[in-house]
Amino acid sequence: MTTLERNQTRHDPPQGSPSAPTIAIASVILSMALVAVGNGLMFAYIPVRLGAERFDPTWAGLIITGLSAGGLAGCILTGPLVRRVGHARAFMVLSALIVLSNAAVGAGTIPLLWIAARALYGFAICGLFIVAQSWLNDAVANAIRGRVMAVFYVSYVAGLGVGYAALAAVDIGTAQAPLIGIAFTALSILPVGLTRLAQPPPPQAASVALGLAWRISPVGVAGMLAVGGLSMAISGFAPIHATAKGYSQADVALLLSAMPVGTLILQIPLGWISDRTDRRYVLIAASALALAAGLFALGFDGGALAALVVIYIVWDGASESIYSLASAHAADRASKDDMVALSSSLLFAWSLAGFIVPGIVTGLSVVYGTQTFIYVAIVIAAAFCLFVLWRVTTTRAVPATETGNFAPMSAQAPLPVELAFAPEEQRGRSDD
Repeated sequence: MTTLERNQTRHDPPQGSPSAPTIAIASVILSMALVAVGNGLMFAYIPVRLGAERFDPTWAGLIITGLSAGGLAGCILTGPLVRRVGHARAFMVLSALIVLSNAAVGAGTIPLLWIAARALYGFAICGLFIVAQSWLNDAVANAIRGRVMAVFYVSYVAGLGVGYAALAAVDIGTAQAPLIGIAFTALSILPVGLTRLAQPPPPQAASVALGLAWRISPVGVAGMLAVGGLSMAISGFAPIHATAKGYSQADVALLLSAMPVGTLILQIPLGWISDRTDRRYVLIAASALALAAGLFALGFDGGALAALVVIYIVWDGASESIYSLASAHAADRASKDDMVALSSSLLFAWSLAGFIVPGIVTGLSVVYGTQTFIYVAIVIAAAFCLFVLWRVTTTRAVPATETGNFAPMSAQAPLPVELAFAPEEQRGRSDD
């Protein structure tokens, strides 16, 4: 069971009562996978199109910063939207906003318009995650919740990879990419619109308490700050930098589509180890691996594509692993009464760093060039690694017998439900 699932659990249905139909649950997962295909394509398309038209890379950085700002707003404002109109209507409204965002991008290469459009997208995609995941958490029995959310997570990341790869087949001189993004987003509305899955009751508001979260788990808060910055720096600026370095459209598509592979394969062994030892040791290993991969990315910058693909697979996978490991570590140290406030605070820290770091990278890139994101990612990974090393020497570990079970998650497919609203019921570690 993931850290956040632990906070969102509800009682299993009574013995013999029917659970949510498999097809209905699959419809929500399918909808998000379809959204992911269009999202991945647009994420890759924008920096390549700007580069092809000789716009300064700073514009692409500002667009990433706008996206992050929209995502932060989405985490905060989706709860009230769902309370007002319900999950199904909220899903359709947010999908319509993504369609509108893609249409604005397709209207022409107008950077200021694209900043606003991607901010709107950031708001909508964060909201879609909140709606879909809270819907599934309400419908699925505790016994299978971990497996369902794992399928949800893998399906979305795989959809992103498909979208990234599709860039190689798109004529970037036309509006093909935005039109394809619109088509996949429109298709995503159909499964949810036709689903028979019952909607959850209106959610209650959740609170953010960073001071409490820091007292419970400084490593958890620092991990979320680190991964918020790392995720947006690597995934957001890698295509910008690759385009600026002269890599072809197909090369950028290959690089981006390969990166999710590291996210999927590295977390399983790291998580397995973390369930059997102090998770902080594994966090040190993951951040050290991210640091080493960043140094290799710097050393091979502009070099052979095959080498860069391998480096970025490891770099992205190690960085993304910090997200799930830090979440699990924080939950190990929390009481059941603190879980909702803790999760809300961790996710706020993640969202805040995801907004601030792209702005810093964009500003520094004006002076130092597009490779600035590599240096920033190296500094973040090194600082977090040193911080966790210091914590290991000053605080006791939670015994392995008292920790929860790890399951893979990713900052590319976050679980930001608690930041929008609290579940009605929670369980402590004794239920895991």
